[in-house]
Amino acid sequence: MSLYRVGAEAADDSGLVRIPFMLPTLCAGFPSPAEDFIEGALELPRWLVPNPLATFIWRVRGWCMKGAGIHDEDLAIVDRSLRPSSGVVVVAVVNGEMSLKRLVMTGNRLSLTFDNPEMDQEFALEDLEEGLLWGVLLFSVRWHHVKSRASLVR
Repeated sequence: MSLYRVGAEAADDSGLVRIPFMLPTLCAGFPSPAEDFIEGALELPRWLVPNPLATFIWRVRGWCMKGAGIHDEDLAIVDRSLRPSSGVVVVAVVNGEMSLKRLVMTGNRLSLTFDNPEMDQEFALEDLEEGLLWGVLLFSVRWHHVKSRASLVR
């Protein structure tokens, strides 16, 4: 997978930084077939993005993280420079597919779990054919006005 990098790290005079808007959508359920990787970029205030060169935006598809307050169609802002720790929500590559999961450490065992009581499944990283922690969720954005969402991110 190739990564898209955006210009200089410093914000311009407006205080905004451009953050790449990634494809495919980030699966918050079971992975689906991949798409190409870049849809465009969104400008965010510099104070929201500690490390712009390592930050990416993904559109969430699915409901497996609704217990964490992350819903279908939300935007996930993910920082690749952060070190994942137990309990955080991460973007993981699971058998070649990008997926949003909670990272849980039990003893010396790292697992990825859904954060939805209707989907009680856990994936031990060592049991996966391919498992890679890609980045850590900084925050998510939920659109409350559907018409606004459709015009800005489609």
